[in-house]
Amino acid sequence: MRSSLRRTRRTRPAAAGLVSALLLAGCSSTWEGAGGEPAPAPAQDVLLQPLGARGPDPFTASTVRNTAPPAAPDRQPDDGGPQVREVTGSTPGLYGGTRAIGSCDVERQAALLTADRTKARAFAEAAGIPETGVADWLRGLTPVALRADTRVTDHGYREGRANAFQAVLQTGTAVLVDQYGAPRVRCACGNPLRSPAADTSGIHRGDPWDAFDPDRVITVRPTTSVVTSLVIVNTTDRTWIERRTGSDGDQDKKPAVEPACDPDTCALADPGTPDPSAPDPSTPDGPTSPDPASPDPVRPDPTTPLPDAPDPSGTGGTGTDPTAPTPPAPDPYTEPYPDPYTEPFPDPFGPPPSEPPTVPDGTVPPEELFPAGPVPDQPETFQG
Repeated sequence: MRSSLRRTRRTRPAAAGLVSALLLAGCSSTWEGAGGEPAPAPAQDVLLQPLGARGPDPFTASTVRNTAPPAAPDRQPDDGGPQVREVTGSTPGLYGGTRAIGSCDVERQAALLTADRTKARAFAEAAGIPETGVADWLRGLTPVALRADTRVTDHGYREGRANAFQAVLQTGTAVLVDQYGAPRVRCACGNPLRSPAADTSGIHRGDPWDAFDPDRVITVRPTTSVVTSLVIVNTTDRTWIERRTGSDGDQDKKPAVEPACDPDTCALADPGTPDPSAPDPSTPDGPTSPDPASPDPVRPDPTTPLPDAPDPSGTGGTGTDPTAPTPPAPDPYTEPYPDPYTEPFPDPFGPPPSEPPTVPDGTVPPEELFPAGPVPDQPETFQG
């Protein structure tokens, strides 16, 4: 790391000359290309922005309040991990601040931007919000300060438009973060901020501050759902503060449940901080698959007879008692017998089915003695 910084200092005149050229050109990462369309500058150009510097092409004057900048948390020795580390925006200790005082004057920031319609339009386009909602959107942000050097996509204002460029903001920079925990405005210049480019490698331009280390730079990953408060570090006494998102610090309070780590070491001890609002990948969303060793409860026994056909009356019954024992299978060597449960029911007192009914001489046919009428229900079983 020291050799890298020495190389940076030896080439400082050249870097300073390049920065001067960038200032003259507007110091943006977009240039006018063929047909007037913006062409992105090389992804390796990353501008270092110190704590109090407004930087090139600021949108507004500074709206930073005179609060003590937070110290960077203690970091574990470098383990050869990635150059830029990702931390979720809701991580306790990622941001700092002073109790009951916001790091930025949000109302002044809104007034400065909305006073110039062209500037407000460029700001809204860069921030990805409606032009008419700039003031309300700013009032919904939370003023805090960074506790680590942070990579972002910054935007300068030049010739009526916002020009994007990659930047690293120094620890202690006052920012406004949204309800997903992501930095959205740099208060020293009023510039809108977005997530950094996917390719986070590159050459850093500008004068590095004393504690700058490319291996300590982080990016903030927005949460997947809205967070109602951020747990930040109090810069005056190194205690925890719970700051409601969208508030100016006037609702600050002690967290009901404090993080189980020290404020100086809690935030960035581990890379890739998980998002607490994201689902646990170890827990499947759908139903758990059955144990292949356990029997299948829905598979029928092949030796069990199939149930009767559904009742055609539409009542859903099957005509049999489901609690009754299964009758034995019929003997295949005996003659078939009539089913007493089928219609028409045979007359148990009548002549055998093989003989036609006869009427003795001088008697009245049965149909004359017993006129046609409703037939009473037949019993399901008969006494033998």
